[in-house]
Amino acid sequence: MFLTPAELKDTIYEYQVTEITEGDDTIVENAIQAAIDEVASYLTGNNKAEWFDGRLRYDVDAIFSTTGSNRSALILAHTKTVAKWWIILLSNPDIIYEQVKERYDRSIAYLAKVAKGDITIGSLPVISPPAPDPNTDDPHDGGIAIWGSRQKFNHE
Repeated sequence: MFLTPAELKDTIYEYQVTEITEGDDTIVENAIQAAIDEVASYLTGNNKAEWFDGRLRYDVDAIFSTTGSNRSALILAHTKTVAKWWIILLSNPDIIYEQVKERYDRSIAYLAKVAKGDITIGSLPVISPPAPDPNTDDPHDGGIAIWGSRQKFNHE
C-alpha cells in the first residue's frame, strides 16, 4: 500500500484520528484511498489533445504501487495532506480547521501546476510518448503534431 494509516502521524495526531473516526479503521483507509485517487487524478492525462503537447505523462500506476523508501517523498507528503483533509471532513475535535484547509488548498494548487505541466517532478516515472506505427501509410500516426496543407482546389 502506498500510504498506511500509521504514516499519517506526521500530519495528524493519532488521538485526533481516533476521536474523529471513533476507532473505525475503515474510515481512515477510505480517506487514504480517496486521497490517492484525488492525487492520482492530477497526475493522470486525459484524451484531450492538449495532453499530447509534449509535457511529461506520469506513470500513475507505478507511482502509487511503490512502497517504503522507493516512494516519492513529495507525492507522499501531498497525499498525506489530502488524506488528512478527507478525515477532517467528519469532525473537528481539537483541530484548527483553517490551517488544515490552507494546507489542503496549497497541495491541490501544487498538484494542479504539476497537471498543467508548469512543474515537473523529476523523480516520478513517466510514460513514453507513443511511437509511430511503421506498418501504416499515415506519416502522422502516433505523432503529437500534424502539419501540411490541404489539397489544391481545382474547378474542373
